[in-house]
Amino acid sequence: MPAMEPREVEQRLKALQKAVAGGDPASSITAILKTLMDEVVPTEELLRSTKAGMIVSKQKSNPNKDISRLASEIVSKWRRIVQAEQAHSKKQKMPGSSPPKNGTASSPAPTSEQKGFKGDKAKRRWDSEKVDIKRTGVPSRDSCIGLLYNGLAFMSEENSTNLIIKAMEIEQAAYDEYKGDTPEYRAKLRSLFQNLKNASSRELGPRLMSGEIPAKRFVVMNHEELKSAQRREEDKKLEADNLKKAQVPMAEKSISDALRCGRCGQKKVSYSQAQTRSADEPMTTFCECTVCGNRWKFS
Repeated sequence: MPAMEPREVEQRLKALQKAVAGGDPASSITAILKTLMDEVVPTEELLRSTKAGMIVSKQKSNPNKDISRLASEIVSKWRRIVQAEQAHSKKQKMPGSSPPKNGTASSPAPTSEQKGFKGDKAKRRWDSEKVDIKRTGVPSRDSCIGLLYNGLAFMSEENSTNLIIKAMEIEQAAYDEYKGDTPEYRAKLRSLFQNLKNASSRELGPRLMSGEIPAKRFVVMNHEELKSAQRREEDKKLEADNLKKAQVPMAEKSISDALRCGRCGQKKVSYSQAQTRSADEPMTTFCECTVCGNRWKFS
């Protein structure tokens, strides 16, 4: 999705102000806010010239919870991105400088180029790319940020700035959802990392980076939801195949002396069984007399 031009940003901001002042439905206001979140690539100059941060920030006090929450997320996201760019520029001029540790995710300062990764995408890791993951001042949380970075970076051409920002967003969302650095929080992030690296879930990382899957949604997705569309289709086909096989008559045939032929009275009867009805119904037994060839069936 292409980023908005400054003129488009100003138009959306005016539409937002007009909708709020006019008492438009909350759904209309949140729709405008979502476009600002998804389509605006903030820079310090853009936010200053359009006053976008100030305008959106006012909605943090909106009595509607959905509007205030979304406004807070937008302002927080814009701040992280702008600070990341500032930190990156500063680090280029002052090698070795490190960001403050204050207990919350701070600005990333990766050293790789912003044009996109060039190299072996299968071996991407935060440590080999010299990305600083110490963002929260809490070692266990910082390790989780690094784990998420590795998962997002696997087979990706995204530059390290975008990856560390997304890793921080996901970690923060998980930290909020699971009430801190809890066993549930750690287990969930390990599970998400495994899904990001799974060969059958290759579309998961790009969907996260594009914003199609928001971080808050990602950290509560279950195993079935994390599967790719292809994997779900394969599972559905496998289930159908198994059901079909379950309805095929069993290949084995046995001779029973407990069954008597109704035609010749002999007890030399071969039989096989098959599930011809629903699974909770009894199987059907197919019989054939080996003496006279009489055939019959019963359930």
